[in-house]
Amino acid sequence: MRYLTESEYALASRFLFLSMALIVLQKDSAKLADNSTLTIKQPYLDLLTKMIDKALLERQQLRKYMHDQKLKIITLERNNTFTGYLFICQGREEQRNYFNPAIRKKVEVILSELMLNILESPSSSK
Repeated sequence: MRYLTESEYALASRFLFLSMALIVLQKDSAKLADNSTLTIKQPYLDLLTKMIDKALLERQQLRKYMHDQKLKIITLERNNTFTGYLFICQGREEQRNYFNPAIRKKVEVILSELMLNILESPSSSK
């Protein structure tokens, strides 16, 4: 049974998967910075940095909205196949289990959105 409204769930899930995307971006940026096999790596690092900055800004706004609505996410259990999360909003609770490959796909979509947003923004074409 669903206890959260569609907008509450959309807000919480965007925050959840954006946070995961940020972890991926930060790890990839660190790996790229340490990687000496690339001939010219600065443009890639710049792109990742802009993506991280944009994601951090969005996550900060989402965190504020979540705080205003008293919305929290708690990781319940994780195994090789599924990860469970508890969404709590103003005393209402809803548990959702996600298939791990589906989580990966959602994170990939967010990474693509961030990349396209950076590449299409007028300030990036210098």
